Amino acid sequence: MSQPAQVSPRLSTLEAAWVIARRDFVAVLFSRTFLFFLLGPLFPFIVGGLAGSITGEVMREADSVVVGVAMSPADSAAMVSAAAGLTRQLGGAVPPLTIVPEATRDPAFDARAFLEERRGAYAVIVTGSLRAPQVVGTAEQAARWRGPIELIAATAMQTAPSAMPEATSELVTSSAASERSNRIATAQAAQLLLFLLTMLLAGMVLSNLVEEKANKIIEILAAAIPMDAVFMGKLFAMLAVSFVGIIVWGLCGFGFWSLAGDAIVAGTGTDIANLPAPAVGWPLFFVLGVTYFAMAYLLLGGLFLTIGAMASTVREVQTLSMPVTMMQLLVFFLAAYTITQPGSTLEKAAMAFPLSSPFAMLARAAMDPALWPHAAALAWQALAVVLIVKGGSLLFRKRVMKSGNAGRAKKPWFGKRAPLADPAE
Repeated sequence: MSQPAQVSPRLSTLEAAWVIARRDFVAVLFSRTFLFFLLGPLFPFIVGGLAGSITGEVMREADSVVVGVAMSPADSAAMVSAAAGLTRQLGGAVPPLTIVPEATRDPAFDARAFLEERRGAYAVIVTGSLRAPQVVGTAEQAARWRGPIELIAATAMQTAPSAMPEATSELVTSSAASERSNRIATAQAAQLLLFLLTMLLAGMVLSNLVEEKANKIIEILAAAIPMDAVFMGKLFAMLAVSFVGIIVWGLCGFGFWSLAGDAIVAGTGTDIANLPAPAVGWPLFFVLGVTYFAMAYLLLGGLFLTIGAMASTVREVQTLSMPVTMMQLLVFFLAAYTITQPGSTLEKAAMAFPLSSPFAMLARAAMDPALWPHAAALAWQALAVVLIVKGGSLLFRKRVMKSGNAGRAKKPWFGKRAPLADPAE
């Protein structure tokens, strides 16, 4: 008589992760504390608004500027030399000048067409002669640099201040520098929003794990299913809860904007329809933003799960989570600093380090239309999530689940076998 096939009493890792994710998602979503959780972003958004205004002011003061020179070879060399001397004396009030290579190769070089084609990253290009310099650029950039260009030309001619040449302006509709400056604003806003949402929502993972450790629920789960599945299920459950919260906040924000949008525009002077478009376009930028938020949440949540595995009390959790929070602030500042340094070693390091990679890559999506770096970055971030979850579950088994072997005979630390019980007893 054939024996019935034996069924494995344990679920597979994916099935167990799905069970844990569904259990935690329902438990958190229908709890009374979830309503209070939805009210939480009021305070971070106020802080975010203040930080955004400060960031905008800093950006206006520290905007990187490239001013090109397209004069005759002798005049161009004199302007560059004079600008270098004035920059050492006056600092950022006088921009350093760069000779436009295309102008030296093409006698019929057209500065206006060059800027309108958005070739290079020049804010303005100075043409004409030392006695009659002409500033070619957008209205804002031309007005900003007209005075310093006149000072540089007068210094190059070694004339008295009373005989300073008067520069003229030739305006263009846009330039690569103005477009780059606008995209920097988009990149900064996206990074700030990603950081606020990640820091606000990732703490749920830690509180959920600490609560279940205190109630011994986590040990029961770990005895029934793989610990990797428990950690992964909790991560994705909290990620789903976070998306629910974001959708609720988004609907509330859309309703508020629909009711008071005209008043907001009138008060701030900003038209939402004229926001700077990212390099990859708004639809793909939104998709990448959602994806990078998920990866940033999983990475930080995996670290918080690891902290929960190492801590046994709430006080230990607070002590251990503080360095992670400070480190996340540092990696955010690192990613924000590299926005104006595309292609630098520091930007590559920010894109390679897992915790800063989502922030740096989201800014890159706003600045650079290339798509293949995002596929590589997402694959690397997913691998980092798996490694962090594996490490956290291993720590949990070593530090917490070792109490489950209390009733078994163990080897003493000095290597001898434990004495066996007398059968007569």
